[in-house]
Amino acid sequence: MTSLASNVDRIAEALIKGQAPVVKALVQESLNEGIDPEIILNEGLIAGMNVIGKKFKNDEIFLPEVMISARAMHAGLEVLDPVLSNAQVQPRGKLVIGTVRGDLHDIGKNLVSMMFRGAGFEVIDLGIDVPEEKFVEAVRNHEPDILALSALLTMTLPMMKTTIDALEAAGVRNVSLVMVGGAPVTEKFAKEIGADGYAPDAASAVEKALELMRSR
Repeated sequence: MTSLASNVDRIAEALIKGQAPVVKALVQESLNEGIDPEIILNEGLIAGMNVIGKKFKNDEIFLPEVMISARAMHAGLEVLDPVLSNAQVQPRGKLVIGTVRGDLHDIGKNLVSMMFRGAGFEVIDLGIDVPEEKFVEAVRNHEPDILALSALLTMTLPMMKTTIDALEAAGVRNVSLVMVGGAPVTEKFAKEIGADGYAPDAASAVEKALELMRSR
């Protein structure tokens, strides 16, 4: 029988290499051996995605490699999610994310979603071209720890401020921490529009979110 430590290590290693079928098989094998699903999640899948996040942040790997590893993570979660749900394992936090109204880009948003999911968050993805009313409704319905607004086009940046203003007007601004990101977004802009946080890339976004949640 494979030891607990070596099995979860193998899951992390296979995820880092982007070997989706191997990750899926190892997660199932670990469950069959009676390894705690939380250990599989934290020491296998999340540990592997943490390595990917750091490598991406340090420019050691690039977007295609991240996407391949993210697919491997999803393959493992397909097996693990039903077990975690039955065991009532609490997620690390809850994220609602969407690309703001008028912007149809989703690669950055999808990468951030994958990173948060890999870090153990429950993720509600509202998609692209999301009107401010839909963000307000999502905050009311889901009460996420983090609301993440994405934009790639400079012309859609004002929609971030419009969304934050809509949250304020609806009386739900303080329900969630608001983070903003995307190619044209800067930390200065984030402060100007009243966002709680900004991250320059997907790996940093998870770190910043956890930092904000700790200091809240």
